[in-house]
Amino acid sequence: MSNSTVKPAEGKLGVLVVGLGAVTTTFMTGVLMARKGLAKPVGSMTQYDKIRVGKGADKKYLKYNEIVPIADLNDIVFGAWDVYPANAYESAINCEVLKEKDINPVKDELIKIVPMKAAFDKNYAKRLDGDNVKDVKDRWDMTEQIREDIRRFKKENGVDRVVVLWAASTEVYVPVDEKVHNTLADLEAAMKADDKEHIAPSMCYAYAALKEGAPFIMGAPNTTVDIPAMWELSEQTGMPIAGKDFKTGQTLVKSGFAPIIGTRCLGLSGWFSTNILGNRDGLVLDEPANFRTKEVSKLSTLESILVPEEQPDLYTDYYHKVRINYYPPRNDNKEGWDNIDIFGWMGYPMQIKINFLCRDSILAAPLCLDLVLLSDLAARAGRHGIQRFLSFFLKSPMHDYTKGEVPVNHLFQQYVMLKNAIREMGGYEADEEID
Repeated sequence: MSNSTVKPAEGKLGVLVVGLGAVTTTFMTGVLMARKGLAKPVGSMTQYDKIRVGKGADKKYLKYNEIVPIADLNDIVFGAWDVYPANAYESAINCEVLKEKDINPVKDELIKIVPMKAAFDKNYAKRLDGDNVKDVKDRWDMTEQIREDIRRFKKENGVDRVVVLWAASTEVYVPVDEKVHNTLADLEAAMKADDKEHIAPSMCYAYAALKEGAPFIMGAPNTTVDIPAMWELSEQTGMPIAGKDFKTGQTLVKSGFAPIIGTRCLGLSGWFSTNILGNRDGLVLDEPANFRTKEVSKLSTLESILVPEEQPDLYTDYYHKVRINYYPPRNDNKEGWDNIDIFGWMGYPMQIKINFLCRDSILAAPLCLDLVLLSDLAARAGRHGIQRFLSFFLKSPMHDYTKGEVPVNHLFQQYVMLKNAIREMGGYEADEEID
């Protein structure tokens, strides 16, 4: 490391995940298997990617942990909340993402990961009916109980630091309301008044995490930390926040392919995206109110890459449609179809079709690992507020919309942001050169 001022990653890192379903158990199993040398953490940037530092004779390519002090996989201690009482082993078997032979070597460790009772409101996820749920008086009490869970987890497991990651289902869409979400004082007043309409359970998790000195990551498209009140709390507590929505399948393709159209100065008439998905996430998204949250997230990608104001001849009035269809036989193996209508020289039409057959949790698990490790790194580096450098991993990057900031959705621009943040935390100069 060069002149890094980041605090060392000493002691155990607690990873508390909201939701112990397909994504979480795949994430946990993979980490436990990797540290036994029985599996490879393929897809994880923090474990595989290399970044160039220096130029000329000083140029070298280093892995992330050679530039900045990243927590070791052996130091991770897992915990979770879930509406269903099944332990991590039972859940991993039930989710049918991984083969039993790839779970059994860490069975003993997974069995010990028993979910705490979830802070849950069925109105926010009507398709879920688990009974491992907290008995709360109001939203403030809900938050206080989560805080106590975090404190108890730290004490019982001897962990020095905690990161809280939301990997649960998408909640019903909560529009930003200035009277409730603009200031921390208003947010706290709404919690104490038990304002169930404007305060989602995920907001209670985020508030509790930040108050307990833990970075919070929103892996779904929920409004949760994408409000000024949470930004204020993040600044107050000195903790980083990141979100929103894991960028796994179709949006990953879109954020990587749309730049090809824009860079080549081709026109766009329409982009139709549809998915089929059969896991718990698909079930929840089959509810229109929950799908609305996801739709807002997925639709935002193109608008900041192919901008009408910048190229009115090419990107004015293109039609962008996104659909998600619940299809139980496919389980976690989702499929995305994209039909892209473009036009070229003299306006002549052409088409591009992409069929992405992917595995939702296999793509999400390495994102979980990277987001957790890099959020912990950011906290030790004294970074707080929105962590824009983590946009690379997220579908709908957080940004300060109150000041007219435009989110960066362009995958390769996001990658430059990621690399430069690592460089700067490692004491190296930022660099715009793509390599």
